[in-house]
Amino acid sequence: MTEKLSRSGILVVLAAIVILLSAVKIAVAIVVPFLLAIFIAVIISPLYSWLIKKKMPAFLALIAVIAALVITFSFLGLMVGSSVQSFSENLPQYESRLNEQMAGLIPKLEKYGINLSELTKMLDPASLMRYSASVLKGAGSVLTNSFMILLIIVFMLLESQSFVRKLRQLSGQTETMKHLHEVLTKIQHYMALKAVVSLVTGIIITVALSILGLDYALLWGIVAFALNFIPNIGSIIAAVPAVLLAFVQLGGFGALEVGLIFLTINIVIGSIIEPRLMGKGLGLSTLVVFLSLIFWGWLLGPVGMLLSIPLTIMIKIILYADPSTRSIAILMDSSESVPTTATKY
Repeated sequence: MTEKLSRSGILVVLAAIVILLSAVKIAVAIVVPFLLAIFIAVIISPLYSWLIKKKMPAFLALIAVIAALVITFSFLGLMVGSSVQSFSENLPQYESRLNEQMAGLIPKLEKYGINLSELTKMLDPASLMRYSASVLKGAGSVLTNSFMILLIIVFMLLESQSFVRKLRQLSGQTETMKHLHEVLTKIQHYMALKAVVSLVTGIIITVALSILGLDYALLWGIVAFALNFIPNIGSIIAAVPAVLLAFVQLGGFGALEVGLIFLTINIVIGSIIEPRLMGKGLGLSTLVVFLSLIFWGWLLGPVGMLLSIPLTIMIKIILYADPSTRSIAILMDSSESVPTTATKY
């Protein structure tokens, strides 16, 4: 009897999850700006708290932070919108020139025993460029909801100070709330550091590509900044459209230079500097990171890919809070962060 009840309970939970995901998929136009607002609020909240600690009145600190956000949003909207529109208008020309150069490159490589004909059939470079343009349009359309995003951020910042005080009070009462407070602090620290590292990455790429004379260097820097939030493969995805455009505009040697720029930055910043700043990170296995990237990207689009790690961490927190699902949360850990006993999680 108990086994039947447990099975029926599992079916009810699975059905509820399917219904919830379907609702999120339908309401993605509302959910995405809300999640993006949370993402931005978590990143800028340390600045807001720092200004308050420096004896600045809360309303002045809020005005200063929001003014900086408005300027940033306006700049991004102007630059990204015009660059994406120009890139989309010139896309047919780029596709034609890309196909011509690929047609001339393949026979030359075949002389040296390198056969790329089958690879180009499976991964059509022109299709990759068209897909890159469509993704840029989709990501740029999020900026059209900038007013609603800013409004949500304002209310979240206003509540952040009192929420932190409430959470600290609760953290002293229950072990679960204490764990929740610690992990949320860790997420905030991670996202703030990630934002700084991503900003440095975007600036370096923009400057380097500008020196090479590549079109839309600022756009590729912004793309590198955004995709750097995607672990493991974000920098690779960011390099694809820039390398293809460099191949069209600057030739094979120029594409090689652009590829080396992205590779060098990924090795120096992504593999050396960032791990030292982040420490052991947030304790997610590589498989979980990859699967979460696919899942949230499917559910929420490009923004879901950017938010895949914070969203997955929140799910991990929820799973750990319930003893019946705690084992799933432990299985999501990376090998470096798995404790010797579950009680020391």
